Amino acid sequence: MPVGFTPITPISLPSATEVTSPAATGGADFASMLTKGIDSVQEAQSSADGLAVKAASGDLQDVHDYTIAATQAQLATELTVAIRNKAVEAFSEIMRMPI
Repeated sequence: MPVGFTPITPISLPSATEVTSPAATGGADFASMLTKGIDSVQEAQSSADGLAVKAASGDLQDVHDYTIAATQAQLATELTVAIRNKAVEAFSEIMRMPI
């Protein structure tokens, strides 16, 4: 059986007319992803606060629900702060670049 080689096709970059925005292709843009993330952190914090009020008033049947919600809110807040710190660090690094 003879060995054959297939020709290598060159990689071509998309032209300016082929490039579309992520919103046009069905993807999420950065602003909407950021807004969605902050909303989910706020929702987790509100849920934990509501369960804390129920626990303090004695209306909460299972204290584990509050503990889980509080931990989820704490982790979401820590992740948000870490992402913010990395974004500020990246922006500062870009600003220090020579022109």
